[in-house]
Amino acid sequence: MSNPAIPQVGDTMPDIALQTPDGGEVRVSDFKGRKLALFFYPRDNTPGCTTEAKDFSALRDGFAKANTALLGVSKDSPQKHRNFIAKHALTVDLATDAESGGLSDALGVWGEKKLYGKTYLGMIRSTYLVGEDGRILRIWPKVKVKGHADAVLAAAQEA
Repeated sequence: MSNPAIPQVGDTMPDIALQTPDGGEVRVSDFKGRKLALFFYPRDNTPGCTTEAKDFSALRDGFAKANTALLGVSKDSPQKHRNFIAKHALTVDLATDAESGGLSDALGVWGEKKLYGKTYLGMIRSTYLVGEDGRILRIWPKVKVKGHADAVLAAAQEA
């Protein structure tokens, strides 16, 4: 059963500021007039997260043709994001959602995870396709990385 307070398809995406790698701020409203593929991932420089960021980077031109911006979000620091971008020659924009009560909390993608029998708080790999008007067009919860960026691009092209 879903939490009614968590935004769903058709709802307006919360407009909570995220920190950019250069220390600035970015909000969903900054992308008004174009679509936004907003992907949440656990940690920079881990195998699945690296693959996902590289996959989205490789499809950047396709997203641009579909009038869709890309933004990857984790709780990693701006400095870690700068290192991640440089190490893997990423072309997607990244942002930090380090604050408690931030966008990942509002969307319910920061939550309990289990690994090797231990429960901990972490980012649940999820993607949101936001329309030109700021409304959520599609949600991919608990993403599996393989083929995911292609699926998001296909949805962006159809929207």
